[in-house]
Amino acid sequence: MSLPEPRDPDGPYRVGVVCLGNICRSPMAAKVLAADLERAGLGDLVEVDSSGTGDWHVGGEMDPRASSTLRVHGYLTDHTARRFDPDDLARYDLLLAMDLDNLDDLRRMADRYGAGHGFDPARLRLFRSFAPGVGPNPEVPDPYYGGDDGFTAVLNMVEAAAKGLTGELAALLKRR
Repeated sequence: MSLPEPRDPDGPYRVGVVCLGNICRSPMAAKVLAADLERAGLGDLVEVDSSGTGDWHVGGEMDPRASSTLRVHGYLTDHTARRFDPDDLARYDLLLAMDLDNLDDLRRMADRYGAGHGFDPARLRLFRSFAPGVGPNPEVPDPYYGGDDGFTAVLNMVEAAAKGLTGELAALLKRR
């Protein structure tokens, strides 16, 4: 499945990564993807940020286990959690949910508010669907209630998906 065309052909391609609380998976994925895009020379052509469907952690920092895992592997960790807003539907070229529950939340929001925001449901995907060989369930599990090893597993999953997505974005943006 190809990537959707940018909403603004003259502006950056905007990618939003969404999980539940915006303190673990989605900020980790956003930091990894941004680093991959920078290494590929696409940092000025693609904007990446993250949000959560829930509001429990709004204004807070990344989970310490997530930031520690990123830092150990050389990624940036600055982050302030925010909640996904229906107005965000008009902002992104591509919205990437970390799991099926969050994908369903985004789909419901798009069904309810999307028409007024010019939202095309083809702009919604699972983040991990860009990783090679993930099988029929390309979700990134929530490591919040587990130990440190869950955050390392999440990092490995998002690194593989970010590489695949970076390749697809490079191909799309070369046509511009």
